[in-house]
Amino acid sequence: MTQTRVRRGRPGHSLDTLLVVAVAVFNERGYDATSMEELAARLGVTKSAIYHHVPSKVELLRLALDRALDALFAVTEEPAAVTGRAIDRLEHVVRGSVRVLAAELPFVTLLLRVRGNSAVEEAALARRRDFDRIVTDLVRSAEEEGDVRPDVDPAVTSRLLFGTVNSLTEWFRPGGALSADALADALVATTFEGLRARP
Repeated sequence: MTQTRVRRGRPGHSLDTLLVVAVAVFNERGYDATSMEELAARLGVTKSAIYHHVPSKVELLRLALDRALDALFAVTEEPAAVTGRAIDRLEHVVRGSVRVLAAELPFVTLLLRVRGNSAVEEAALARRRDFDRIVTDLVRSAEEEGDVRPDVDPAVTSRLLFGTVNSLTEWFRPGGALSADALADALVATTFEGLRARP
């Protein structure tokens, strides 16, 4: 029995390959402006080859957003994020978030562009708010422990920290002269200096 080959281009793709291409196109054109026909053309397959992996474009979006969010939440569950002084746990989460951004840049970029235009986007935004609460609670705990200056609201501090982290999607390019760890070092050095309470 001969294997049936996809009529247009290469036979088959893994779900991971499909996601990578879909996210690239979503970021270039916008999710709403991207059709399944365009994704199929970019992959060099038929639409039915895509539907072999996912039932809809919406499911591609959900999987992509979950990939970024799952990686971010995984950082908050690492041992260094759950034990020790809050300021050290906060630094760990910030450093880990920079590493996630570098490793999953297109996925994080897509996540940051979500505006709540569908149930999938609303769910992603709700998870982002949960992540923000974790960071805010760490800032508040660090303030209570005397390690963070008390004159700035913890929620504001959290937004400023992660506003800085999120802005990296605009200019950081993996594989360049600056590694993710060096980038995390620079971000922590500049932000935590102003964050720490003065003795």
